[in-house]
Amino acid sequence: MTKIVFLDRQTIGPDIALNKPSAEHEWVEYAATGPEEVVERLAGATIAVTNKVPIRRDVLEKLPDLKFVTVAATGYDVIDVEACRERGIPVSNVRGYAENTVPDHAMALILALSRSLPGYRQDVIDGAWQKAGQFCFFNHPIFDLAGRRIGIIGEGVIGQGVARRARAFGMEVMFAAHKGVSGMGPLYTPFEEVIETADVITLHAPLTPHTKGAIAMPEFRLMKKKPLIINTSRGGLVDEADLVQALEAGLIAGFGFDVLTKEPPAPDNPLLKVLGRPNVIVTPHVAWASNDAQGEVWRQVVESIDRFVAGEPVRRVV
Repeated sequence: MTKIVFLDRQTIGPDIALNKPSAEHEWVEYAATGPEEVVERLAGATIAVTNKVPIRRDVLEKLPDLKFVTVAATGYDVIDVEACRERGIPVSNVRGYAENTVPDHAMALILALSRSLPGYRQDVIDGAWQKAGQFCFFNHPIFDLAGRRIGIIGEGVIGQGVARRARAFGMEVMFAAHKGVSGMGPLYTPFEEVIETADVITLHAPLTPHTKGAIAMPEFRLMKKKPLIINTSRGGLVDEADLVQALEAGLIAGFGFDVLTKEPPAPDNPLLKVLGRPNVIVTPHVAWASNDAQGEVWRQVVESIDRFVAGEPVRRVV
């Protein structure tokens, strides 16, 4: 019988029903799995399901029964794809599930920061409204989105989704050409121009050696408009220490991040020092996690297992 092991059930919300594959199987799941537990838990398994638990070469060498790996995410950097290829182990991922949930979250961050909602909410909690002596008060800046320029770094389905929402608010949309690349065509604005002229910069690119640290102090110093910086894509696209330095120096208006270089953040992460500021929002990597999106993730995982068993793997990355 096919043994299927889900290594990190806790990465899917408890409200999401996990329908099982239709093929006859033995199902085993764990809330979370440490690196030292992977070999023991996958022993005898034919199929591994993982979201964030790494499956590396040294692990694969000890799992002769493993025939298929399906990743409950789009990113598959947790899998040693070359080692899987050498062993003839197909690897599948999930795709397209976040085309609404991440753009919605990005726009929510933009709206909250442009209206200074975190600051005003805290003021009301602290009693500032009661002490104001009039019907309103003006502790924090507020700006409309209409007529503002938004620079989008990443022109995929997520970036396009943000563009549609931004245009609905009357924003002028710029898709940034890739950093260090010229001649990408009329649909793209040179990277440096986006950095210099955008009121909002939002990142929706993969983390690669070319995109790591795409925005750091040299870019912050070029930002003439003191923009909001939004990252719902990958930690590491923005240098976090430089981000905090730019905030403290007044080079940016604020930032909203859903992703960090290390998750959960280490105690020395510089972003933790500024969480109480009214122009900072950090959410715990939940932009992807609407119930609708999580349900679609799991639908694709189950489909990938059933199609593999049928001899027709889908969404293969290996």
